[in-house]
Parts: sequence; structure tokens; C-alpha cells
Amino acid sequence: MANSRSRIKRLFAIRRVIKKYQLGTLISDLELDGKAGWLARRLFADNKVQATQPRGERIRLALQELGPVFVKLGQALSTRPDLLPTDIAAELTLLQDRVPAFSEQQAMDIIQQAYGAQFDEIFAEVDPQPLASASVAQVHSATLQPGLAIQGQNGLANQQVIIKVLRPGISDVIESDLRVMYTVAGWLQRFWKRGRQFRPLDVIREYDQTIHNELDLRSEAANGARMGADFESTDIIYVPRIYWDYTHKDVLVMERIYGTSIRELDTLRNQGHDLKQLAEDGVEVFFTQAFEKNFFHADMHAGNIFVSEEGKWIAIDFGIMGTLTDHDKQYLAQMLLGFFNRDYHAIAVAHLRAGWIPADTRVEDFEQAIRMVCEPIFAKPLSEISFGNVLMQLFQTVRQFEMPVQPQLVLLYKTILNIEGLGRQLYPQLNLWDTAKPFLERWMMQQMSPLRLLDDLKQDWPLWRATLAELPTAIHARLHPAPRAQSKIHRWGIGLCVLGLMAYVVPHWFPNISLNTITLAPWLVGAGIGILIAKANNR
Repeated sequence: MANSRSRIKRLFAIRRVIKKYQLGTLISDLELDGKAGWLARRLFADNKVQATQPRGERIRLALQELGPVFVKLGQALSTRPDLLPTDIAAELTLLQDRVPAFSEQQAMDIIQQAYGAQFDEIFAEVDPQPLASASVAQVHSATLQPGLAIQGQNGLANQQVIIKVLRPGISDVIESDLRVMYTVAGWLQRFWKRGRQFRPLDVIREYDQTIHNELDLRSEAANGARMGADFESTDIIYVPRIYWDYTHKDVLVMERIYGTSIRELDTLRNQGHDLKQLAEDGVEVFFTQAFEKNFFHADMHAGNIFVSEEGKWIAIDFGIMGTLTDHDKQYLAQMLLGFFNRDYHAIAVAHLRAGWIPADTRVEDFEQAIRMVCEPIFAKPLSEISFGNVLMQLFQTVRQFEMPVQPQLVLLYKTILNIEGLGRQLYPQLNLWDTAKPFLERWMMQQMSPLRLLDDLKQDWPLWRATLAELPTAIHARLHPAPRAQSKIHRWGIGLCVLGLMAYVVPHWFPNISLNTITLAPWLVGAGIGILIAKANNR
């Protein structure tokens, strides 16, 4: 009952803010069904006041007034051009996740409570004054006791660390606002004509998972540790060490890094850094993460990237990371190479084969829509074309095909946009087309190589070994056939195994065919082996 009252109270607060910023005029844009649309206009519209500010600015101001949870939702939505018009998405990127720090005493109480009697054994000093503060957590500098520092990626043991502390009471605030968001999303899912396409409940569920991950700092620590392992021996990016022994759900301890913000271009120049090389290194880091390591930093804005004295990128804040399946990577590479080569048919086929557009979509219609977006852009010199903006405009165009939301792709595209933006801040002549295309071509050649099949077989060898142990019995049964009916069943088993191997190999050798059979391969082989084993055991 208390939750219901709290939700109703919060809904009325939201209604007040919506009316204050004249956002009720946007209700008609949603095309809500019948009575739902009428009721929404009655509740939120204020026809007596004429809006003077752009709609994106009014939405941003409203989210800021509603508080940190709504600010973070707005930031998340700013990366979703598949959901929002360009002007609104662009305005939401201006949202700042900055709130006043909570008291020094509260911060010290949380830290001391986390370590109890061991506090003085671990830390020689903790600065109660925070270095930075955000809606979910804030960070403090500290010094470890002598002998406790671990070697960083550079081989040095640094006694200086950062302590990240969750904001007290933030969990209750998040839970309260999430209940309201689920209520509103449920209404939209039910009454919005495009609710099935944009799936607002799924958007909130994704945001729910993201923000809850931020409430457990062990999740961010795990992300940082994984990225650090991926780039342990690299010369182009530095990842701070995580102190697992001192990390808890509400407190994270990591190596303190020293570098220059990537925003400080004059300082970087004065330090003698090669800005062109830095820009190209950033592109290489991103594509290596996404396609080779299958784990990429999805929040690579300027506040999270620094440059070391040696000219390495330094990444911090691992709260938002992205992953791609082998299926996604295969078709993403085909699609991106299609853009680089202006092969619109390949782009359309990649979308269709990957299941990113409805199966009944005519490839020719989708290809034409892509051509209409890209051809005017390609009239410019490549060095003046933003590849990220091409992708963003494509998202806006393909709405007419009821393209389902693909969160993992949007996260990737948003990161491409960020990395291209950072790169061009460093080196305005950066041409992502020239930098990324050779990487993707090499990666695709590796994927299509027969050696890749051998690598996959090696990786799955323990599973295959256990299954193949049963094959002698099946082969014996095949060499000593049973009655005719059973012989036919054995032929089915062997035929399925052969078909499964073909289903795996053919798309790698002939990537331009319009069939996606890779995911069927293990099922076909498994079914074939299962039939052979079952029939052999029944003899």
C-alpha cells in the first residue's frame, strides 16, 4: 500500500514537471490509442501556455528537475537513435550526471564499516574530500600501507589508489523511480501504436539491469579486470588494476592513474604527443575490443579517457560494457564493409540475414532506403564524412521497416560515434573509413579461412571428445546394418552430420549467400550423432 501511495505521489510530481515544461504538446506525437490519448492530453497538456524553447531542451530540463535516476535514463536514451528523433537525442547528450557530494563523514563511515578493524591495516591515509561525485557514487583518493600495492600494467607498484563509494540511500531512490518508469512504459506498450516496435518495457528492463549493475561495484570491478586482462601486453591502452581483496558491493578500490584528459589538446601537444597516432590508436583499441576480444568499453566519452606520459590511452569507469555474439559480429562486419564499399545490397542482406529487420521485408526496398540516406552523404570527400553520423541517420530511416530494437548494436554504434568524435578532436583529418576498413577486411578474411574452422573445433574439442567416444558403437552398427528400416535411420543420422558440417562451412566460404545456417550447424550434427548413438544402443 505504501508503495502504491509513493508511486502515485511520484506520478503527480512528474505530471507537474511535464506541465511546467509544456511537454504535454508532445503527447500527440505518440499517437496513443483512443481514450488513452484523450486522457493523456487532459492530464498533461496545457494549451494556455505556448512553448518557446525547442522540445529537446525542454525534455532535458525536465529530466534534470526529476532527479538523478531520470538524468541517467536520459543519458541512456541519448545513445538510442533508434528510439528518439535526432534533435532530442542530441540534446540529451548534454545531460550532466553531477550532483553535490554527500558528506565527508558519511563517506568515511561507509569506508570504515566496509573494512572494520582492518581499515588501519589497509590504508595509510584516505582523503575525506571527494575527487568527483555523481548520482550513484563518488570517488576518494587514498594511500595503501607499505607493501600492499600490486604491480600495474606498467610493472610498477603504486601505493596510491582510488576508492569508489556508493551514495547512501541511492538504492531506495532508484527502486522508487523504477516502479514509476515501469508503470509508464507499460501504458505505452499497451496504448502506443508503435509500442510493439519500440518495446518501451524492454528499454526500461535494459536500463534497470544497467543501473542495478552500478549498485554492485563488484560488477564494475569484474569488467575492469576483464578488460585489463584483454590488453595486458598492449602498448596502446592502459587499464588500472583492481584490488579485489579490498573491493565490496558498495566500495571499490583500484589503482590510481595519472594522465592528461583527452580534452586538453594544448597540453597534449606541449607534452609532445603525436595526436594523429593517438586518434588512430583509439580506433584500433575499439575495433580490437569489439571484434577480437568481444568485450568493449561502451562509455568512451572524454571524461573517461586520459593519455599517459608514454602516449597510451587510459580508460576508467567500467560500469557500461558491451558484448557481441559471433552471429552479430559476422553480420556487423559485412554491414560495415558494405558501408565502406558503398555496397547497399550487402548492407540490406546483412540486416535481413541477421534478423534485424522483419523476414518479409523486400531486400530491394530496404536497399533503396539505405541508398537514399547514403548517396547524398557520399557526395562529400570521405575525410569530411562522419561514419558514426551515417549510422545514426540510417537508424532514423529504417524505422519505416519496423526494425526491432537491437540494444547491443545501438551500444556499438554509439561507441563508434564516441570514438570517432574523440579521434577527430585529436586529429580533425582522421578518416575512420581508412583506419577501420583494413582491420575489418583482415578480420573477415580470418573468419572465412578454413583455419578458423579448425580453431573452432579445437576450442570445442572437450565436448566433441565426449561425444565422439560413442561413435565406435555407432560406426559398428552402421557396418553391420540392421533391417532395412533401421538402415534408413542410420543414413538419416549420417546425412544430418554431413549437412551440419556443410551448414557451418558454406557461409564462411560463400559470405554473399542470403542464408544464415551457421547457428543450425551444431543442432544438425548433434541430432545426427544422437540418432546414430540411440540406434546403436538399441541393437
